[in-house]
Amino acid sequence: MPLSGSDYNQLRAFVAVGELLSFSRAAEMLGVSPSALSQMVRGFEDRVGVQLLLRTTRNVALTEAGDMLLRRVRPAVSELGSALSQVRRTRDRPAGTVRVHAFRSAAERYIAPVLGGFAAAYPDVVLDLTVDDAVVDVVAGGFDASLRIGEVIERDLIAVRLGPELRQIAVAAPAYLERNGAPEHPRDLIDHSCIRWRWPGRALPYAWEFFEKGAWFEVTVDGPLIVNDKEMSIRAAVGGAGIAFPVEYMVQDLIAAGSLVALLEPWSVPFPGHFLCYPQQRQMAPALRVFIDAVRNPEGLPIDGSQ
Repeated sequence: MPLSGSDYNQLRAFVAVGELLSFSRAAEMLGVSPSALSQMVRGFEDRVGVQLLLRTTRNVALTEAGDMLLRRVRPAVSELGSALSQVRRTRDRPAGTVRVHAFRSAAERYIAPVLGGFAAAYPDVVLDLTVDDAVVDVVAGGFDASLRIGEVIERDLIAVRLGPELRQIAVAAPAYLERNGAPEHPRDLIDHSCIRWRWPGRALPYAWEFFEKGAWFEVTVDGPLIVNDKEMSIRAAVGGAGIAFPVEYMVQDLIAAGSLVALLEPWSVPFPGHFLCYPQQRQMAPALRVFIDAVRNPEGLPIDGSQ
């Protein structure tokens, strides 16, 4: 006989009465009235079509069928109760796996610095971290959260800003500029050797984006090198291979040191920076909640590995 939605409560009521052989004591243990408990047990007997309890004004006893059923279902009901209690405890103690997808730049800037403190604070949480620059469907990919730039956020995701706006900037080594001169306008890049970058899963390299007269425009550049890693493009630019187009904060120190020269800055304006994104949900898992809090407020984590 298939179980219905009310069977668990009726089984639990029957087991309590069968163990205590008292409706009043069983009702007190379950937090219901004796009359309500009696109705639950009576309804259960009607459902199975067998009398399970013998009732008198003074005593309660099990029938043969009731004794057999009690011995069979008591371990199962106890196990179900333990399982539910274990699940409820996770509300107070973060545990389980949090699957996160992050762009490389976001992972290095916001996740890597908190990994040690997070592991110390939440030893029962496993971070399953995928780091690449692919634009994935968070839900279809089975991820709990994603860190990405604001330009590629799905509309049905909750997005929490993590930092300031970002800016891409063209850069080249002084040696390259001595040999080839500097572009005076973004469209001059078509006459230069550019170090191109390709989004994962895309057939064509990324077209460089600039801003002029209130609108964005693209320049399809060419050059001897195509990479899928921004750090590699920066190293190639430092070595004189051509002009790269990284995010500004990644090359600030190299520009200050004179290893790279910033180009075309009037046409390079900020765009939305990094965001932490996750699907809307009525009840958020505690493990996901503490991960979000850690990324947003890393100062709340232990620094030296102690809690």
